[in-house]
Amino acid sequence: MRSRAPLGTRILRDTQDWEALTGDQVIAAREKANRAAMSRVARIVTGLPDRRAHVKEASIDLPGRRLMLRVHRPKETDRRLPLIVSFHGGGFFAGTAAQNDWLNSHLAARCPAVVVSVEYRLAPEHPLPQPIEDGYDTVVRLVEDAAGWGIDPDAVALVGESAGGTIAALIALHARKDGPPLRAQVLNYPATDWTETMTEYSSIEENADNPTLPLSRLRTARKLGVPPGLDARSVSPLKFDSLAGLPPTLVVTAALDPLADQGRCYAERLREDGTDARLTCYPRATHTFLSTPSLVPAARPARREILTFLRSHVHPASRG
Repeated sequence: MRSRAPLGTRILRDTQDWEALTGDQVIAAREKANRAAMSRVARIVTGLPDRRAHVKEASIDLPGRRLMLRVHRPKETDRRLPLIVSFHGGGFFAGTAAQNDWLNSHLAARCPAVVVSVEYRLAPEHPLPQPIEDGYDTVVRLVEDAAGWGIDPDAVALVGESAGGTIAALIALHARKDGPPLRAQVLNYPATDWTETMTEYSSIEENADNPTLPLSRLRTARKLGVPPGLDARSVSPLKFDSLAGLPPTLVVTAALDPLADQGRCYAERLREDGTDARLTCYPRATHTFLSTPSLVPAARPARREILTFLRSHVHPASRG
């Protein structure tokens, strides 16, 4: 690796041989990990929710399915607020909305905004493009019922990390034609290439020792998430012919992340195609660092940058 990861992240080293697991074993491992992520002990690593925000579970009915949502609202306000829709990471086969409570509750309290994190369906039961459809349909439904959710339908932004960054980026790409207008998107260490070239970036080799995203997990994400017959380019934002017409974008990368180059390349493509894009790479930060703020000091300045960026684009008072 380019430098050593923060000492604390070594306790998170993923030693599971994901490629050796059956589909049922992956599901069992995911459920176990998600229960652990929801525990009080896990909050030592994932960070405590901001006390100035309420966090509650809700559900949303979409065609043929019902999804769970994790809704963050600032306390002591009854006015309509911007909407930020958040998508967790986990390689499309793992992860839960609760792992982003530290960031999402802070955004809700400080932006202020209503932050809705989506429990989209996961592989192997629901491979791509189903998680993307879940994300897009959720955004559309929330905007359609803006009054019911207490949100401003003209102040909508997206946030996604890792595979959730894929979802956020693809929603923004698809929304260019018929979707709801978006004010901004924040992509935290996003995966932007799910094609056969996914592991051919320099940062993959340079950060092969990354404790939080081993190549076994990355290859499993592609095997389970991208089913045979699906054109991987259709779910790879970096492979789209045009990235024009997208909302202002902040791409946050980690210097010690195998996916660092995918985020950097995406930001460069955005700029080439005329989209206002900012790229920040945090040194001595690993993949998932915004979900492990107690272990990676870079999480706090990154959170401040994300908050400042979103507030400047989505808060009604900032638009004049």
